[in-house]
Amino acid sequence: MKTLQLAGLTRALSASRRTWIFGAAMAVAGAAHGAPVEIQVWHTLSGPNKAEFEKLTKKYNKEQKDVVVELRDFDSTQKLRDEAAVAIKQKKGPNLVQLPDNRSPEVVSQHQAILPLYQLLAKYPIKDLNWFLPATSSFTRDAKGRLLAFPWMAEVPLMYYNLAYYKKAGLDPAKPARTWADLQGELLKLRDVANIECPYASSDQVQVHLENLAPVNKQLYTSNDNGLSASKSTPAFQFNTLYMRHISLMVSWKRSLLFTAHSDDNQSDALFAKGQCAVLTSGSGSAGTFMNTRSLSFGVAPLPYYTQATQEAGSPFVSGSALWAIDGHPQAQEKATAQFLSWLAKPVNAAEWHQRTGYLPLTDAAFRAADVSFYDKIPGAHAIIQSMQGKAPNTSRGFRMANYERVEAVLNDELNQAFEGKTPPVAALNRAAEQARRLAQQR
Repeated sequence: MKTLQLAGLTRALSASRRTWIFGAAMAVAGAAHGAPVEIQVWHTLSGPNKAEFEKLTKKYNKEQKDVVVELRDFDSTQKLRDEAAVAIKQKKGPNLVQLPDNRSPEVVSQHQAILPLYQLLAKYPIKDLNWFLPATSSFTRDAKGRLLAFPWMAEVPLMYYNLAYYKKAGLDPAKPARTWADLQGELLKLRDVANIECPYASSDQVQVHLENLAPVNKQLYTSNDNGLSASKSTPAFQFNTLYMRHISLMVSWKRSLLFTAHSDDNQSDALFAKGQCAVLTSGSGSAGTFMNTRSLSFGVAPLPYYTQATQEAGSPFVSGSALWAIDGHPQAQEKATAQFLSWLAKPVNAAEWHQRTGYLPLTDAAFRAADVSFYDKIPGAHAIIQSMQGKAPNTSRGFRMANYERVEAVLNDELNQAFEGKTPPVAALNRAAEQARRLAQQR
């Protein structure tokens, strides 16, 4: 699910280098005659976010004549991976591919098919190598802090709430709940006063209800300092009282019809966009869809926390997906790839991407370049972005775990079992932790 499945790429790239040498000569010859260098970017964006990426790319192609960027979209990450494996074997691979965070970026970067971004930028440096906010790009850096990929789709989980429904329920839209206990009170009013049949829904349920429960409450998600320590032992989950309390609360909300829809993808986003649900927890990248939905007025707030765990909420993990450079292309294409990424990172372009999609701004300059009116339209957005600046606390730096795409599938299944009342919360969490331990130990 969230890993790089490019079987056979190592063999494909180690075979016959003469094709690449010939390609490089042709590219140089073409450039000498003024022909633009073509690069391919493969992605899985959809809806308004896809449209915005296409708009920016079209703008880039129009502004200069040296490079032509061709986009290709895929319905799923798996389809992208499958076609990328074939294309690279045939020496027709893309220059950039969008891959989701698999919690093992170093493993991805070790594939011979991948060109780590810091190596690309060493050849073709960009004026300011400090463009990326540490909190935004930590999920694409290795243990040495080197940037492995371009975190163009970096995001954090948020709580979205319908402003009209809050007013109808007699709630203050400017002061959404900050704790899970207070949110329960708001959901009761949304159900009983505003007559909302779906008070609360959740997309990305593993990220919201397991992964980020830890950093938001200033706790570690796994042992070994979230897998970031030098210890060689396998990181393990620590599903303590905090997790027992939270999953039990969610189960009680399900029984009382406060929590009516949940999934590990973005299916619940559609319910919020249609006005069927009043509150939604989902990734910040979903804002692009909501901002393009007529008659929907919404605000955003950080994920709630528990006062029993901390007196002040912590920051969530930054995750999402990134653009990874593919190795083995002619130098002219490598240079063109770096030029395109440099253009995307310019404050005006990065600010537009942030404002139209909800993904995090790449730089302080991009944040400052954002139109104030954007934050005025979405209550709470400005405060959330401000909170992402500066050095991330230890509990929020991210986490590392081998085979996490398989681990996440187990966590999702056990959450479903608990939420649907088929397995007691304690049993579901214990079973999930044990299965995850065995999966993480596999190599």
